[in-house]
Amino acid sequence: MPIDYDIARDHLQTAFEAAENALMAIGETAPPPKRIADAIDSVFSSRTQAFREVLLGCLLARIQDKTIDVRKPYVSQGDDAYNGRTLDERVVNPLLQEKRIPSSRGPFLSVFRRSVEFNLSTRDGVRDKSAYDSFLVIVEFVEYTTEDATLRQVLDFVALQFVQLREAATVPLTRIQRMSLGQISDLVSRLLALPSGGRMPVYVVVAAFDAIDWHFSCGWDIQWQGINVADSASGVGGDIVITQGDSILLAAEVTERLVDRNRVVATFNNKIGPHGIEDYLFFVNSESLPSEAVQQMRQYFAQGHEINFVVIADWIIAVMATIGSSGRSHFIESLLDLLDLPDTPAAVKINWNRCIDQVISG
Repeated sequence: MPIDYDIARDHLQTAFEAAENALMAIGETAPPPKRIADAIDSVFSSRTQAFREVLLGCLLARIQDKTIDVRKPYVSQGDDAYNGRTLDERVVNPLLQEKRIPSSRGPFLSVFRRSVEFNLSTRDGVRDKSAYDSFLVIVEFVEYTTEDATLRQVLDFVALQFVQLREAATVPLTRIQRMSLGQISDLVSRLLALPSGGRMPVYVVVAAFDAIDWHFSCGWDIQWQGINVADSASGVGGDIVITQGDSILLAAEVTERLVDRNRVVATFNNKIGPHGIEDYLFFVNSESLPSEAVQQMRQYFAQGHEINFVVIADWIIAVMATIGSSGRSHFIESLLDLLDLPDTPAAVKINWNRCIDQVISG
């Protein structure tokens, strides 16, 4: 059965998305057996990129058709062979390039030419023989594995290694000085719709507060904490705390999850009450709010504590319309500074670049 390249691309895209989510702490990728994981580590430590790139093709071919001999990447090698070069050129390499992952121009143009097979007969023709031996260990495992779940587990783990390669590289950000109000609205909607492990909503809100402070010369001290940092450990009353002198003006929590009554009570007990915060904002992505949460907010209001909910996209546009063109430029620069932080995953930066291109070209 010939390989369906659209299906192969879907499998690989899913594996890369799982790997990116794992690095952004919104998912996890289970490792394969230790012997295979160690062999994969050895392949990725090699300067010969072809080994790891053709490994993706072997996995994609085996997942789709168990009658394929993954050691034979040229159709001229028999009825059980497959077209590894076409698979690389139509699926693997384009996706590696799209994901901005360091890769070669093509393993079948650099190393695995002249109808070679993935076995010991090819060993003499490669430079890094140790890495090739590890590659053959993985190929043998793939060759004799029939369970799709196990093959996908290996594919996910290999994709994770590719994504980690990208994390170690520098991903330049697309920079732009001016954007119209409509373009910022489009950009923010796109950014908030993409997975970021909670980073992008926080970055957008912090940048907007910074632009307000700059435009109106408020003299604010805007403190914010990193993703997945416990408030008790950091000693602050929210994801974002704005102070002026010794006074807390407001504190805010930026969340992608539903805020129910239990969340409101926990926030009051752990943050608002202990820090004496009178004005607390929940920045959310949806206007939907359980009635029990609204009732709890009213009770706290009667006690002198205001807790309000703000839809991020709506608030951003109101702010951008208020601070004018120069303020909008400052917002973009502030957002770029946050994206440039060392702990911002490369996937988030790549999504930013893609969104900018889509907004400008649209």
